[in-house]
Amino acid sequence: MEKIVYNSNWYALFVKSGQENKVKERLEYKFEDKYRIIVPRRKLKERKGGVWSYVIRPLFPGYVLVNGEINIEDYYGFKNVPGLFKLLCSGREPARIEPYEMEVISRLISNSEIIGFSDVLVEDGKVIVVDGPLVSMEGRILRINQRKGRAQVMLNFMGEPRVVELGINVLQPV
Repeated sequence: MEKIVYNSNWYALFVKSGQENKVKERLEYKFEDKYRIIVPRRKLKERKGGVWSYVIRPLFPGYVLVNGEINIEDYYGFKNVPGLFKLLCSGREPARIEPYEMEVISRLISNSEIIGFSDVLVEDGKVIVVDGPLVSMEGRILRINQRKGRAQVMLNFMGEPRVVELGINVLQPV
């Protein structure tokens, strides 16, 4: 599984919820290839009107991640992008996403920006991830909802623990 990390400087932009992809497109147009801009998303099963379908939802609604070295000129350039509220800062400097947090996120999304389904076995109350993005991350899984095909996973983002739901396929033991 390849990782997406280009350099260790990852930043988070706070954007209007639901506008993550539009803001990403605007940033890519404005800054061309200067930055790697991603919106981590997850694939989930949802039931609507009695019919199950697959949907793509942001992993962290309201955030766009930027990889690169941000200078003062670009910092003010970010502020003029429609739908973007602010670059998260710590004091007077842009706040970097910790490398260990980005390591976990990059393992989940690989190069596609979309977190796919993981195959899991539940035996005697113990969760074993057989395949998919959650391989070797069993310790982060808080709860499994077999009916909805989702796992609640604890991730750290910007120094805060966050519980996110990721799609799973529950396999039956042989």
